[in-house]
Amino acid sequence: MTRKPHILIIEDETAIRTGLIDVFVYHGYDVDFSAHGSEGLAKALSGKFDLVLLDVMLPGLNGFEICNRIREQSRDQAIIMLTAKSNDEDIIEGLSLGADDYVAKPFSVAQLVLRVQAVLRRSGQGLAQEALIRLGDELTIDCRNLSGRRGAQTLSFTRREIEILQYLQRHADRPVAREELLQKVWGYANHLAIETRTVDIHIAKLRRKIEADPAEPRFLITVRGAGYRLIGPPR
Repeated sequence: MTRKPHILIIEDETAIRTGLIDVFVYHGYDVDFSAHGSEGLAKALSGKFDLVLLDVMLPGLNGFEICNRIREQSRDQAIIMLTAKSNDEDIIEGLSLGADDYVAKPFSVAQLVLRVQAVLRRSGQGLAQEALIRLGDELTIDCRNLSGRRGAQTLSFTRREIEILQYLQRHADRPVAREELLQKVWGYANHLAIETRTVDIHIAKLRRKIEADPAEPRFLITVRGAGYRLIGPPR
């Protein structure tokens, strides 16, 4: 018998939380939930969940604090944050703390389910590819251990960041469009009309880690009108 995906919903608004529980149970998920930040964090840190669906505004601890604490323990836990549609700062902060993606309120339940399915489908994939990525003389990235070194500096990465680097490495001969990254790294079907800044924000996060000067990147460059390229040693 196939194991049901186990997700945790941390949402304090009763109507939204109840609706999400009903929807995901209907779609075959094993669902746990919490309406309080501290309780939600304790459940999330148990490591029992395939994905955490996390609201930003919560009593006790907010979603940013919970996301940060989860990432301190696990860089591999799949996390989708629920943010206010008009608040770009929430989106940027949530993704910067290591969320895999965000969904802005008010959201389409059908699209939320598809995005959860996509993140779960991609979770853990790709890490067996390119075990080591070298960029320049001083930068080495250990994909299996989600870590790296830039000179004397130790770096840590989330699973999603490593998947982006691996995909760009495999296609280093050309620029990769945002839409292609959404399809191949996030797993979103190409017919979904998704408005998201998650790719751009993840790229900015990576540049802060791997570039000496993120404003003038040497390795992770933008090709205007075409997408992103990873520039490594000559093959």
